[in-house]
Amino acid sequence: MPSGERPAHQLRLLIHAPRGRDGVVVQSVLSAQGMPSEICESPQALLAALAEGAAGAILTEEALPQLLQGRALAAWLQAQPPWSDFPFIVLATKREGRRPADDFRSLHSLGNLILLERPLNAETLASAAESVVRARRRQYVTRQHLEELGRTRNELERLNAELEDRILMRTRELATANNRLMKEIAERERAQAALTQVQKMEAIGRLTGGIAHDFNNLLHVVNMNLELVSVYAKEEKVKPVVERAKGAARRGSRLTNQLLSFARSQSLLPKLTQVNRLLLGMKDLIEISVGSGIEVVFDLCEDQASIVVDPSQLEMAILNLAVNSRDAMPEGGKLTISTCPQERPSSGDLAAGRYVAVRVSDTGRGIPASILPKVFDPFFTTKPLGSGTGLGLSQVYGFTRQSGGVATIRSDEGRGTTVEMFFPAAREEGSEAEAELRMLSMPARAGDSHILVVEDDPDVRRVIVECLTVIGYQVTEAPNGREGIAALQSHRPDLLVVDYAMPDITGAEVISEARRMYSDLPVILATGYADMAVVERLAGKPLILRKPFDMAALGDAVDKLLEKQRVKPAAEDTLA
Repeated sequence: MPSGERPAHQLRLLIHAPRGRDGVVVQSVLSAQGMPSEICESPQALLAALAEGAAGAILTEEALPQLLQGRALAAWLQAQPPWSDFPFIVLATKREGRRPADDFRSLHSLGNLILLERPLNAETLASAAESVVRARRRQYVTRQHLEELGRTRNELERLNAELEDRILMRTRELATANNRLMKEIAERERAQAALTQVQKMEAIGRLTGGIAHDFNNLLHVVNMNLELVSVYAKEEKVKPVVERAKGAARRGSRLTNQLLSFARSQSLLPKLTQVNRLLLGMKDLIEISVGSGIEVVFDLCEDQASIVVDPSQLEMAILNLAVNSRDAMPEGGKLTISTCPQERPSSGDLAAGRYVAVRVSDTGRGIPASILPKVFDPFFTTKPLGSGTGLGLSQVYGFTRQSGGVATIRSDEGRGTTVEMFFPAAREEGSEAEAELRMLSMPARAGDSHILVVEDDPDVRRVIVECLTVIGYQVTEAPNGREGIAALQSHRPDLLVVDYAMPDITGAEVISEARRMYSDLPVILATGYADMAVVERLAGKPLILRKPFDMAALGDAVDKLLEKQRVKPAAEDTLA
């Protein structure tokens, strides 16, 4: 049934006027205005009609004593669902002075009440009836929104259940692969131990990256569908529910960031970052995270200490280390975070050059020497079962390696632990780009632009297409790389949105083929799992949207590229 449309009996007006011709007269007035109505001869008939559904009821005052006797009507009113506030129009007898208290209470026990004193003209009655029907229609719209929200909640619960099953299955696969790998390490010679360790880390990283890719797609569908719910549902009370669900999706996104960072498969967005400024901006968050029993000390160098990294991933690494230090000091202690530029000679892990060291030290119980070499392994943890994922230090390790640096750890039992991250110092000074938060915009020329979306996951593809359609763009979709290339050959779009990880042809290969056909075609690579070296080799540097992203980010990216494409011909005409 279309939005806002209800069965005819739910929009009728019930008439209960047991004396004389009042009921017939009222019905004739309503019929003249095209409003459906039904006369109920008895209180029992009225209650039965109310149970079937109606827009409102028109009663005469003299019918109330019998109608309210026995409390059947009061019970029906009390049992109304939260969205319903059933309206009544009472045709009262004109009185001199105030009504008796009992009559006053009887009238107002009906709740949503319009009181009209007789005699009254037909226009007054018709106007009141129209107001009642309009108000009831709004209540029906509220009911529909609540039903849609319930369906969305059920779908989210189903996706969460599927996600838990997938985690269990992949964890078992990961445990099997890890056990097999450990047996192989044990059989190799000591001289090959270092090479074997690297191979183990890479194998687990690929498997972990696959898990995170599935997580990202599920979270992306959930997050963007929640945004669509907030766009479609105009009721204010829907928004807090959507925000809570989106908060849960954001927490899941942080977990996938850890997984992808360990796997070194995350599409990092590096930019010039002043480490000291970033750490000072995190001061309150770190103090809250470690608790009041731990003293937090910042020992920052006087230099700018500029590096080129993804600032959000650096924040996550620092926070992971701070939380680990908190767990190592259950009775309190001191957490020191320091920075220091330094020259380092060439070593097996780093080339010679100038680096910025970010050091996190605690005065906790330390780590035994026997397990210290294992702390960067994924899922390895010394915490009790259920108290940690074992991904914190592996995320730090993966992030620093992916950013061109290295992470080291030193610890003495009973004397604390120090983790150092070394990042190449930036050669040029500059100001950090400030992130600009923008609301979802509807470009005026969106309807003139055609976008091709290539994505193998049907749920992800559907939600991206729907969001672009809501913004106003014309959208064509393709379920894989081959069909995407065929669509490009048949018609040139104004912009291409493509996923990276597809089974037949990767997004990088699709972009490469698109650039061969249309050298100036704007491209957005939407992914959370991409080998950026392969992407840049095949497709240059397309605009990257990291999953899960929201509608505003998608809309801004599309509008930015299309506007840039429109400006280019104008500039060329001016030069000519």
